Amino acid sequence: MACVSKKLPSQAPDWLSSRDSAFSLAGLQARLVYPNFRLGTTGWLIAAVLTLAAGLLRFWNLAHPQELIFDETYYVKDAYSLWHFGYERSWSDDADDAFAAGQAQPGNDASYVVHPPAGKWLIAIGMALFGFDNAFGWRFAAAAAGTLAVLLTFVLAAKLFRSLFLASVAGILLTIEGHHIVMSRVGLLDIFLMLLVLAAFCALIADRTWGRRRLAAELATRYQRVASGSASAAEREDWKRSMTYGPWLGLRPWRIAAGVLLGVAISVKLSGLAFMAIFGLLTVWWDANARKTAGIRRWLPGATVLDGLWAFVSIVVVGAIAYIGTWAGWLATSGGYYRNWGAENPSLLPDWLASLIHYHVQATTFHTDLDSTHNYASAAWIWPFAGRPVSFYYRTEEDGITCATEQCSAAILDLPNPLIWWAGLLAIAAIFIRWLIVRDWRAGAILAIYAAGQLVWVLWPERTMFFFYTVTYTPFLILALTYVAGLWLAGSTDSGWQLPSRNVAVVGIGIFVLAALALSAYFLPLWTGEPIPQEQWQQRMWFQSWI
Repeated sequence: MACVSKKLPSQAPDWLSSRDSAFSLAGLQARLVYPNFRLGTTGWLIAAVLTLAAGLLRFWNLAHPQELIFDETYYVKDAYSLWHFGYERSWSDDADDAFAAGQAQPGNDASYVVHPPAGKWLIAIGMALFGFDNAFGWRFAAAAAGTLAVLLTFVLAAKLFRSLFLASVAGILLTIEGHHIVMSRVGLLDIFLMLLVLAAFCALIADRTWGRRRLAAELATRYQRVASGSASAAEREDWKRSMTYGPWLGLRPWRIAAGVLLGVAISVKLSGLAFMAIFGLLTVWWDANARKTAGIRRWLPGATVLDGLWAFVSIVVVGAIAYIGTWAGWLATSGGYYRNWGAENPSLLPDWLASLIHYHVQATTFHTDLDSTHNYASAAWIWPFAGRPVSFYYRTEEDGITCATEQCSAAILDLPNPLIWWAGLLAIAAIFIRWLIVRDWRAGAILAIYAAGQLVWVLWPERTMFFFYTVTYTPFLILALTYVAGLWLAGSTDSGWQLPSRNVAVVGIGIFVLAALALSAYFLPLWTGEPIPQEQWQQRMWFQSWI
């Protein structure tokens, strides 16, 4: 089924025929749970091809350039320190070249860093596998994260839109999206935050289905006891309570998995807190609507009390435990920055916890007060327009770059595919209108995640910020485009729109994908650092702000 609400049936569904039918397992599942959509052999073959293509774009010539570029100078060297010492150590200001040659060592003093350790641990794993002096090694984990994100996006789109065609559209667009490619080819942190947020959302989608199936089963079982006429007084009271507030559904493994993933996401970057807040609200709201659909009278208080408190434990408390776990290296050693602050400033808290809290207070102050000039810094409001992409690397013939002409340029520019990015912005506006009209939960979820990744930065307009933060919500921008493609494909006659035939829609969507593919081929040299004639580089600089 495509990405639109179902048309009204010509006759009332069977579950409306009687109370027994309404509260039978089949009746409850009919209004609570879509039939399971399986990828099948064809779907998994498509997934494999897309993952392979994504991997080729992200791993090809990954070791170029064999030098630390942009913020790799911080995160890669921190990753080295974490792996060898358990905490970040300081480096000399001129250590980059020696480090890339495998000749540099950190100092003995701890370094004050403001980003938690999880993303740097992931970078360190790649370095341990492929070499600490090898650019392939310090970028391996990022490339693997970007590749895996394509697979997850394909599977997620298939589950959300129940269409292999639409899932393929989503997978192809993310595979070739330049912003995502660039962030998958550098040793920075944001690609890990993107993957963990995406994986957490997948877990919550699985939990949504699990919870609705469990709700249907619980209500059907309790109703059958009462309907049989042999129910005890306690069972009748239990049924009455169930129809007032709904049952408690017990521990929810997929929600706990989401909590773990979000806790690790926050340990990549503290901005993951915005996604934890949004996901926590989303999952409780989904449960509330499930109770409402099932016929439970006080569905919102029931979801808030019976489900919301456990959702808080599953996501926030479990996430906090996972987050603290990522600090194991810092906690297990005594040399980390602020590690001994608690012992030097006694309180009612354990020394390690007091030290960790103090560290975070200082880091939060740094993040909120950060206001330094940078040529590629940009305000959040221009990110949706790709107004100021970040240049990670730029070399000319004067730096030894060679190409077919005398004047050459080799660049790694965090530039998105313009067609995908700008069409994605229009798609966000379209699904916002769609959500206002029909309240489709999928549209609401995509909008909420986009807001968590984009609007949260508006709260600190004076802070130094960069466009590459937006990679966190790039898969969801792709899902917004896919949603709109689904509306076109299905026709949306329920909203009064008269759209072209299905065949015309398929052709139109195919043309869009091919045009995006052509643009990606055109801009690919700017994403991979491939030397090209300077004239060709200038032709790709459509706006002065891209230079």
